[in-house]
Amino acid sequence: MALRPSTNLFLTLMLNLLAIFSPMAMASDADILTDFNLPPNVSNVDATFFTFTAARSLVGAQPPTALNFLFADKTSFPALDGQSVSLAVLRMPGGAVNPPHSHPRATELLLLISGYLEVGFIDSTNKLFNQTLNAGDMYVFPKGLVHYQFNYAPDVPAIAVSAFGSANPGLVSIPSNLFQTDIEDRILAWSFKTDIPTIQRIKASVQGSPKHRNWLKTSRFCKLIKTTNIV
Repeated sequence: MALRPSTNLFLTLMLNLLAIFSPMAMASDADILTDFNLPPNVSNVDATFFTFTAARSLVGAQPPTALNFLFADKTSFPALDGQSVSLAVLRMPGGAVNPPHSHPRATELLLLISGYLEVGFIDSTNKLFNQTLNAGDMYVFPKGLVHYQFNYAPDVPAIAVSAFGSANPGLVSIPSNLFQTDIEDRILAWSFKTDIPTIQRIKASVQGSPKHRNWLKTSRFCKLIKTTNIV
């Protein structure tokens, strides 16, 4: 029996949608049809193009006094464009927090090189998966999920390396995404079941506070450190 025109149109539409969205579901970065991508107006490269030397500054460096990162992504290392991989080095002094954030285009695999970290992510059911890590431990943060890192050791810096499954994983910082954008105060107040003055105080705190606050200075985290068994 022949299909009705409306059925044919529906099937055609569904097939087109599948053709569009299937590659997006399969990979974060589009596949390339050459061995590697070259920057615009560049036709010839040598081995230097595939070498990233910025991390040399970390060799023998003094312990970090503030949370800092070194990124090797397609912006800082153009050879990664199209290769579906990037890397970040995370250096945290004792008590530092990398606030809740997400990477919309990549899974993150973290390897703790030295020190101690509490890490965790929240899934789509609002369940928290948190863990304490020692040097040599690895932890995976699924793509797009909100996660954090906290150096709970007061006097021990932590160094970690994170690999991403995209040359451009993206970064969405939850505090700045909510409180340093143009969302109206009344919308945030309603969303958090509070009042506008409270939202304004939070905004002022987020915008005016040191970027890498040491949370161990608060009594709550001092108590945490005293009761945490670092092994």
